Amino acid sequence: MTTANLLEFDLDGLAAFCEKLGEKKFRATQLFRWIHQRGASDFTQMTDLAKSLREKLATTARGEALSVLTQHESKDGTIKWLFDVGGGDAVEAVFIPEDDRGTLCVSSQAGCAVGCRFCSTGHQGFSRNLTTGEIVAQLWFAEHFLRKHLKRDERVVPH
Repeated sequence: MTTANLLEFDLDGLAAFCEKLGEKKFRATQLFRWIHQRGASDFTQMTDLAKSLREKLATTARGEALSVLTQHESKDGTIKWLFDVGGGDAVEAVFIPEDDRGTLCVSSQAGCAVGCRFCSTGHQGFSRNLTTGEIVAQLWFAEHFLRKHLKRDERVVPH
């Protein structure tokens, strides 16, 4: 059985998904908070959800980040991740720290027609546009990795 990756859904999409499961719309807000604010992908951790909903989610959904192929951290604190998006394609996300903030660059396409020398994504040539979930998964991974790495509880990647 194919399961839905909850990272593909915005709040309205989560509400529609919850309704398909026979759940009330407010469950979507709870799920959204667990996934995006707390970084949970294990439904058993979502203790304010009814046990019956957690059991439904275990068989119908997943919160799946992209697989990290490589991670490189430079002396200046820049962190570069290469993610596997399947089909032989990989995409890159880069966190660039600055004194008063950080910049996160994420990929929206697998490959790129521009071919900049410094960017590994550009060396592939254009393959396809990423799904919403693949783009959000880069943000999700970076946010929750950086919270641990930088020892911060609050958001690292602002909206």
